[in-house]
Amino acid sequence: MEKNFNLLIANDNEEESKLICEKLTKDNDFYVIENTRSGKDAINFVKDKEYDIVILDLVLEGSDGFEVIETIKNAGYKTKIIVITSLCSETFINKAISMGVDYYILKPVSTDVLSKRVKDLLAPTKLKVAGGASMLTGREVEERITNIFITVGIPAHIKGYQFLREAIKLAMEDPDIINSITKKLYPSIAEKFDTSASKVERAIRHAIEVAWNRGKIENINSIFGLTIYANNEKPTNGEFIALVADKMLLDVN
Repeated sequence: MEKNFNLLIANDNEEESKLICEKLTKDNDFYVIENTRSGKDAINFVKDKEYDIVILDLVLEGSDGFEVIETIKNAGYKTKIIVITSLCSETFINKAISMGVDYYILKPVSTDVLSKRVKDLLAPTKLKVAGGASMLTGREVEERITNIFITVGIPAHIKGYQFLREAIKLAMEDPDIINSITKKLYPSIAEKFDTSASKVERAIRHAIEVAWNRGKIENINSIFGLTIYANNEKPTNGEFIALVADKMLLDVN
């Protein structure tokens, strides 16, 4: 990265915050401007300054993390937000994502994984979509995928959520990769997330099963504008990835 980024960490766990600071300043060009346990202080900080990234617990002293997120959004900032929390309730997860959070990570937090997420969010890259010269920023792609996942009922805390995100982005860049899902797509995702291709396949399959078991078939069909699946039907991993990628490409072009 070519510039120094401004970072705010608002976390109730001081020892954890210290480890995060050490890791991120080692791996990235950060000025760690503020580090606080107080939700009220965090709100005052973001009122006074636009941070490049905020790493935020939802449980804070004084004011909760949702109030901090709301303050950032009301200010119109382009701040990237990563929530780190012990709150695994689907209600909290969906609320945070609907407010525009970029990542929702459950504690205990791996500093290695957190550093990778930070790099992904701050990379000044654009996605060139297949079939034309249309461009989407990484944030635009993330937001569109997030909205689809919320609609179909894929929860953010399961591993398949992030693997599906990456698979859809890869399929947007290169639709032919769906034809090499075992040899190219799964291994590419596995390499990025430091896992195995078989675990990627299983996690994505589980994420799709969760959506179908919640019975949100009508929402799924409404996204694509026609009835694709009935209650007793379920797409393969490749079919679901291709459907979402194609939908996003059509919306752009």
